[in-house]
Amino acid sequence: MADWIVHLIEQGGYWGIALLMFIENVFPPIPSELIMGAGGIAVARGTMEVWPLLIAGTLGSTLGNYLWFLVGDRLGYHRLEPFVHRWGRWLTMRWSDVENASNFFQRHGQWVVFVMRFSPFLRTMISLPAGLSHMKHWKFLAFTFAGAAVWNTLLIYGGKWLAAYFDTMHQVAGALIGGLALLAVLAWLWRVWRWKE
Repeated sequence: MADWIVHLIEQGGYWGIALLMFIENVFPPIPSELIMGAGGIAVARGTMEVWPLLIAGTLGSTLGNYLWFLVGDRLGYHRLEPFVHRWGRWLTMRWSDVENASNFFQRHGQWVVFVMRFSPFLRTMISLPAGLSHMKHWKFLAFTFAGAAVWNTLLIYGGKWLAAYFDTMHQVAGALIGGLALLAVLAWLWRVWRWKE
């Protein structure tokens, strides 16, 4: 399974990485840890290079987050609430989540757009309140790009580190990567199934 995932990442190339990272930020349950980590393994194998991988992943992350920023910026609170009530189940997002993220954003200021790129739960969600507060677009993009670049760098080098054990502990590494992918999908399905407004 792990070989298949790494091979898929290698076949998609840098454009595929950018697309997967865009999708990961728009729609769960694809985890960036899996995408960029597999990219790091590809770097260790010599089939990808760090800088193009980092730029592709970071552009995909930034554009995916910018889409949510634009949703908040264009719709505003009154039009966003019915959208979340209608589609929130599939996005695993409640209106209370949006309100909590907005309160967090108002309390801590715009710098949280950068810091939340390191949070597995709020890194996409924080884009909505940034849009709802009509943060300057250039500032949102700069903070998002910078934060995503740091996060993706850590994931790439984590994947490279894992690659050293990948061949010697192939079954364990395969189980780990496959288990992470399966866990992410199951967690999303569980949230959809147990959904309550």
